[in-house]
Amino acid sequence: MMMLQDGSTQLLCLTASSGVPLFTRGASKQLPFSIIGSLNGVHMFGGGQGVVLSCSETEGGGTVVWRVFQNSVILIAVSGGGAGSTKEQEVRLQRLLENVWNCMVLVLGQDELANTRNVERLKRDLRSCFGIIDQLLEDRQEGILGHLTHCVDSLLPPNPSSLQEAVNGFAQAADSEFGCLMVHGRLAAATEKWWRLAPQEVVLLSALMRSFSGSRSVSCDYPVFLPQGSPTVAHRLLRFQLLPGADVYVLCGPTPSLHRAESELVGRFWSPLVETLRDCLAVGEQCLPGSVSLRPDVLALLLINRETRRSVSCVHTSTSHPLGDPPLPSKARCWELLKLFYIFSMTRYFTQEETLCVSPEESAERGNTEDFVHGFSHQPVQCYLVTEECKCYGLQLIPLSVPTFVLRTVATQTLSDLVTATGF
Repeated sequence: MMMLQDGSTQLLCLTASSGVPLFTRGASKQLPFSIIGSLNGVHMFGGGQGVVLSCSETEGGGTVVWRVFQNSVILIAVSGGGAGSTKEQEVRLQRLLENVWNCMVLVLGQDELANTRNVERLKRDLRSCFGIIDQLLEDRQEGILGHLTHCVDSLLPPNPSSLQEAVNGFAQAADSEFGCLMVHGRLAAATEKWWRLAPQEVVLLSALMRSFSGSRSVSCDYPVFLPQGSPTVAHRLLRFQLLPGADVYVLCGPTPSLHRAESELVGRFWSPLVETLRDCLAVGEQCLPGSVSLRPDVLALLLINRETRRSVSCVHTSTSHPLGDPPLPSKARCWELLKLFYIFSMTRYFTQEETLCVSPEESAERGNTEDFVHGFSHQPVQCYLVTEECKCYGLQLIPLSVPTFVLRTVATQTLSDLVTATGF
């Protein structure tokens, strides 16, 4: 596995019965066919001996994970190593496999994947999934963490009530209970039923909608399956661009037609809110309205509401940095550190989160038997980490200059400020 660079990941998809390759995505230098065959062969051999092979570590520090879905498709993820322990790599890769499978169901439907009659046709059809799969693999869009947290990346608008009212009214007029407003790739408002979709469905729908952002068309009508709610019957996802960077979506049945919704409904509900939409766009990648004032020593934060399955994240670049203090991490590095600390806390302390990224069978087998966790007589609710680059508390990243003993105060004050100002 030394053929893969540190931090790079390659995804392999094969038929479970015969091991026929369906596609490979990821690292620029692909693994040779002989290695792909060996990875599939060792998994099949284990299955024949009654052993489920789910993860393995290579001598070069890489990690390989396997997962079979619907007894029809096997997904294999190979990581060249990089930051994080083998355990953290396994959690990330297992979540990747689960997301990729659900992405395939979202686009093609479960029946076509579970009952493969024509492998060559399936190979062609799977190409329509590559845009979302590459998003999940490349992980390059700063501030998009939903594929990892299984909570929707959100933007908190300065005037949420008017946008919420418009989304509700627009969805109802389009004979739907499922509608949302997406701004800069993040959800700014959505109907109640949209939030009630399974967490993975909302996250993957968001990824699909982000893939439309580069389209030159101002509207589209796209069939989608809901991996948990409707894996065999397609729904229609209607998209309408309101302003560059702001799009409204509805998930509906046979009616209304795309033309009717575009000509009769879009202007009626959204024309009066053009300035409100511009204010929402102005929030940008900070994702927080001007009413939220962050402490200057907070470099980055990830705020998750587990009840609504929403998350808000941002990097706060400080304009004043005292001379003599250690240099601050770059913006890109802050995002990376935030993700790494989330995985760190999830795999070592907040073990209830780990169950979100493994199969029910695997979760039952593990039973939270991690040796590290067995050292506690209680369930940890807070944690912190001090590194050479920063100090982290809970899900918050702060610079080295902040004394360790005030980490809890900083985290608590930031959380209070956010909730008070936004009601998140």
